[in-house]
Amino acid sequence: MTAPNNQHHTLAAAHVRHHPLFKGVDDAAFEQLYSRCQLLSFETHEIILHSKTERESLLLILNGTVEVFVQGAAVGKEEVLEILQTGDLIGLSSIADFLGEPVHIQTQHNVGVRSIEPTQCLDIPFDVLEQCWEDEEIRNYMLRQLAVRLKDVYASLAEQVYLAQRWGESEPFVRRVHDLMSSPVICAQSSDTIQHVARKMIDNNVSSVVVLEETRLAGIITESDLVRQMGTEIGNTQTQPSARSWMTPNPVTVNSDDYYYEALALFLTENIKHLPVIKDGQVVGMLTLSDLMRKKNRGLFDSIQTIEKADIAHLGRIKEAIYSVFANLLRDDLPVTHILEVLTTLYDRLVQHCLQLASETLKQKGLGGPPVPYCWLHMGSSGRAEQFMLTDQDHFLVYASVDHLDENDRHQAANYFSHLAETVVDYLQRAGFAKCKGNMMATNPDWRGPLSYWQQTLRQWALRATNNTLMQAHNFLAFRMVQGDQHLYEQFLQLIKEELKPSSIFLYRMAVLEKEHSVPTLDHPLRSLLRLGKKEIDLKKEALFPFHHALQILALHHGLYEGTPLDKMEHLVGKKVFTPSFKEELLYAYTGVMKIRMEHAWHQFNQKQPVSSRLPVSQLNYREKEDLRRALKTIRSLQQQMFIHFGM
Repeated sequence: MTAPNNQHHTLAAAHVRHHPLFKGVDDAAFEQLYSRCQLLSFETHEIILHSKTERESLLLILNGTVEVFVQGAAVGKEEVLEILQTGDLIGLSSIADFLGEPVHIQTQHNVGVRSIEPTQCLDIPFDVLEQCWEDEEIRNYMLRQLAVRLKDVYASLAEQVYLAQRWGESEPFVRRVHDLMSSPVICAQSSDTIQHVARKMIDNNVSSVVVLEETRLAGIITESDLVRQMGTEIGNTQTQPSARSWMTPNPVTVNSDDYYYEALALFLTENIKHLPVIKDGQVVGMLTLSDLMRKKNRGLFDSIQTIEKADIAHLGRIKEAIYSVFANLLRDDLPVTHILEVLTTLYDRLVQHCLQLASETLKQKGLGGPPVPYCWLHMGSSGRAEQFMLTDQDHFLVYASVDHLDENDRHQAANYFSHLAETVVDYLQRAGFAKCKGNMMATNPDWRGPLSYWQQTLRQWALRATNNTLMQAHNFLAFRMVQGDQHLYEQFLQLIKEELKPSSIFLYRMAVLEKEHSVPTLDHPLRSLLRLGKKEIDLKKEALFPFHHALQILALHHGLYEGTPLDKMEHLVGKKVFTPSFKEELLYAYTGVMKIRMEHAWHQFNQKQPVSSRLPVSQLNYREKEDLRRALKTIRSLQQQMFIHFGM
């Protein structure tokens, strides 16, 4: 907390002179009352009121934003009750003390207040408030403030009771790895014989052994390694293989202080079943897939098995399995980025499984295998790795050049990929992915072809940059390979770079189009209450699209042609386009909007309502409104930065 100078005092006095608390007094009385108040300034994340501080005044926020939080039973566990902004009063709950009402419930103060950006407040002692209290307008003002705040608190409380009754208590995903791992870990030296390693597994009833070079982690040997390698050694009595020769070197590890969901993401993305646990550079335990299945809800792993084992007739079961995982992740309040990471992995497995089934189907029909390498790419929300519920299919297919083939073979290649696309789209539809209403799918010849076709398409978009082609390009350029040939993908990526790098006018036209889609302003809750504000907001079109489009245009302009929104933000920080602090603001805005969208979409789904990104503002609770207002402000700033880059 810092003391303001005389200039700040003068500005603050002018600012509050016509505030409802002082509006009814003459200038002399105001000077006398204001002199008894104190002007306070707070830095970001500074405590304004501690949880056990006795309340002897009200604080009027002159500028800035603060959060009111309650300390939980566990150390470090807090819950934000509400967000207050410029013009709001801090300490309304102490009005009962000011009025001399008796205390009905004896409890310690457990509500604190903290700034979340630089904030300036006017401390108004109760004796100043008492001197103004005879004014009926001031009492009416305070009554309205209390009524609005009480409504918000009741709405928040009702929501928490509803969730508690619906879900009950659940083991949180935020448990630490050290609470789940097996310890001590079973180790062997790299020079030990494989027979010695196998004996250790049997004696200790474990499915893996960590291999050390003295005290340094060198590798891991699992039961699968033993089975796989045993065939090559059967009958060979002349050698005694060492652990070093059979181990998997440089295994993926997890830190003991990492969260459950971080280990979970590694199991999924790395397709492994054993994770050595590291603390201070030393192996301290082992975490296995079995540990998680034993100590946590099996739903996730059942879902993986449902995907991997589903035949064509049972693809419809996958949606329910993945939605069960989503419900658990959302219920346990995981960070949005980790929810998306887990769900993206599951959806990718679903698509890869459908591609495998489709390939087998085409072989059974006598079409053989792929005539040339190919890549199956997703675009739009799936391409950005932010799909959380099954939506329309958005994908395209790239295959290698067929110019070296004769005319008949070229025709057969085109026929194969046409049938592949039709079959995959059919299987994805059975699994719950609706067909794209705009027909932006690999079944459409416009979204399927060799590298030369995609080069021609990009050039046509650049030459004829209509609003429609620009929107198609936005969707297309949010691409991500789900399965395919890595070398071909690198060629495709190089083609994108070569075609877009000299096309600055194309990016300029994309930026101009965004001028028509300005980010809205969400009004203050009091104005919304009086029906003077925005009644509905489309989170997708009015918040996420402007965010993604501005971020994508800036990333393309600075040489990044692939990646998730997080990748693009990191890249732009590296290019000095964003400051690290602005990147954090953007991340907060993006995840905040996504969290609101996730929760309301899941509620709509459970209420058997159409899942839509359009939400009445009245359905947002106080905290969601505040988070969304801050997010929209940040996204407007991002959009403005993009305009400045193109001289608009």
